Amino acid sequence: MKYDVKDIKLANDGKLRIEWAAQSMPVLNRIRERFAKEKPFKGVRLGACLHVTTETAALMQALKAGGANIALCASNPLSTQDEAAASLVKHDQIPVFAIKGENHKTYYAHINAVLDTRPQYTMDDGADLVSILHSERQALLRNVRGGTEETTTGIIRLRSMAADGVLQYPIIAVNDARTKHFFDNRYGTGQSTIDGFIRATNRLIAGTTFVVCGYGWCGRGIAMRARGMGANVVVTEIDPLPALEAVMDGFRVMPIGEVAAIGDFFCTVTGNINVIRKEHFRLMKDGAIVANSGHFNVELDLPGLASLAKSRRRIRPFVEEYVLKNGRRINVLGDGRLINLAAAEGHPSSVMDMSFANQALSIEYMVRLKKPLPKDVYPVPEKIDQQIAREKLAAMGVAIDRLTPEQKKYLASWEMGT
Repeated sequence: MKYDVKDIKLANDGKLRIEWAAQSMPVLNRIRERFAKEKPFKGVRLGACLHVTTETAALMQALKAGGANIALCASNPLSTQDEAAASLVKHDQIPVFAIKGENHKTYYAHINAVLDTRPQYTMDDGADLVSILHSERQALLRNVRGGTEETTTGIIRLRSMAADGVLQYPIIAVNDARTKHFFDNRYGTGQSTIDGFIRATNRLIAGTTFVVCGYGWCGRGIAMRARGMGANVVVTEIDPLPALEAVMDGFRVMPIGEVAAIGDFFCTVTGNINVIRKEHFRLMKDGAIVANSGHFNVELDLPGLASLAKSRRRIRPFVEEYVLKNGRRINVLGDGRLINLAAAEGHPSSVMDMSFANQALSIEYMVRLKKPLPKDVYPVPEKIDQQIAREKLAAMGVAIDRLTPEQKKYLASWEMGT
């Protein structure tokens, strides 16, 4: 079996960490038990490009229990937990190609190693696997029947491909499931991003000005948690609707060009390019701390910052200090990559339980289809979303009401008025 991990000797430590994560993933555990009995993926080749964490390992184990032949690579050079990668290789015999801190060349070599297995279904987190498949490995497309995508950033890319008529197979947008983005994006990103800031800097957040660039579900979560830590939170936006919502939620909303001069912490989470640019770095106060929690490291204009700096140094793990020509220092965390995975451990497993349940059930849905879907991007079926929510509530010991026959009739009719 081919694989490429940092150190296979880390496997036993990784196995314990995976077991710890799985304890808080009851929905995925139930799915895994069913998969083991039904074997819905028997003989199916699956290529996954995801953050290689302990929670991802639990998903890989569930898919293998269902009979899948899986190969896994990292969807970000800094997001791999090397212990989890080693454990999957040694204890689960799953080919993994992922090393925390891998360079650009190795990152894409690992993606190609997964594609070398000729996957019939893809599971992506940012759409890099899909992009390489469509641009450099097109001969393999005839094997591919469907896929899933985990992130907002990836779905933006895939919908663009579909609109341009170049997407060659159907993909389910797992990110758009309500049991994914309402929870993973908001509560997972909120907690894990603040965790990344604190682990990287050990700085006090209370009493500071914390700038959140973007007020989507991830931005909402970060703003909520930063305020909970005692920060004065300022939101920047380009869309009037989420900007208005941020105001109604009690946050100040300002243009980045104005708040750049007063912020202590900055976090981009937009999915767009060059959100904080050279002209904004020039305005920042001495000691400003800047990070990104969007999927790719393009949200910060780091080449622009480098052009302003007279020197730079690694002052702490995951903290690079840029000293500007005017003497002010700007600290960039995690090379501008996902700070919650670069400096911390990513989302809590209880949140990823629902996200990865969506991944597992969406792939199963596509495999069981008698006729493939047309080439487009599709939502997670409502039935799957509802099933995951019910099972999560049950695992938490929470009961809810059911409609009475009279209520069902009322909701289905138009004759009954006031």
